[in-house]
Amino acid sequence: MELDKIRGLSDDELKLQERQAAEQLFRLRFQSKLGQNEGVKKQRALKLDLARFKTIARERELGILHTAAPAKAEKPAKAAKAEAAAEPVAAPKKKAAAKSTKAKKGTE
Repeated sequence: MELDKIRGLSDDELKLQERQAAEQLFRLRFQSKLGQNEGVKKQRALKLDLARFKTIARERELGILHTAAPAKAEKPAKAAKAEAAAEPVAAPKKKAAAKSTKAKKGTE
């Protein structure tokens, strides 16, 4: 179930959906233990939905209002790639090899 649809549910509907998802998940797990492995994808989807239901319920409990993030002003992908290609890349500087003090004393 999509997050927008879940957020649109009332508290009672949310609890009902959570219970139904938990029951379905239990049944699928039970079937898989009996050797029927047909619902693996369904199990994953139910676990995700159950987590979403619990998260939304907890947000409401804490009074957290979830608002959509403001849209970021991004450059089109082609323009960003063109700018990156146009900028010269500086070559890494090589470190000069330091001579040991013993070598200096021996040459003097």
